[in-house]
Amino acid sequence: MRSLFFKAALAIAIALLFLCSSAKAQVQDNDGCSNATLKGDYAVTVSGQFYLPSGVTVLREGVAMAHYDGMGNFTQVDLVLSSPNAPPPPGVSPTDPISGFHNEEKGTYKVNADCTGTFTINFPELTNPSTGAMTPGAVIVAGFVLSDHGRAIHAIVTSLTPPGAPGPVPALIHSESYKLDRKP
Repeated sequence: MRSLFFKAALAIAIALLFLCSSAKAQVQDNDGCSNATLKGDYAVTVSGQFYLPSGVTVLREGVAMAHYDGMGNFTQVDLVLSSPNAPPPPGVSPTDPISGFHNEEKGTYKVNADCTGTFTINFPELTNPSTGAMTPGAVIVAGFVLSDHGRAIHAIVTSLTPPGAPGPVPALIHSESYKLDRKP
């Protein structure tokens, strides 16, 4: 009986040691990611919705092309459509006359060693065509996870401030990005 007790106690002690060491290993996990892991051109799909203080829910669907420099800065162009009930933005966004994509979008990003990170997109100021007045552009902050050695980005918006708004509004928007293969 005593032998059975010691065997059970030993098995429990080994199991606890294994569980504690695996939890500790995850906390100290270092997958070797850095800002340099995120470099190059990425095709992006965007989907979701945000909620205006007026009670209007704005559905969003779109695509973008983002370029990450490997040092924490990026630029992008996008073509994002909104639901028919969405109010128009308070001005005109810079748009490529050929593709129709909005351009001049810039941002910063930070990749952590565990391949998680954040980015912030700063949209350009908008010009009101009738008054010439400038309105601050939208600001979007997202959290992301890199996969496939930095070839894919899985992101969710954590803060969205519409153009000219005093602050963020609730949002449920996600994006998936995949690195372009540039083969000759």
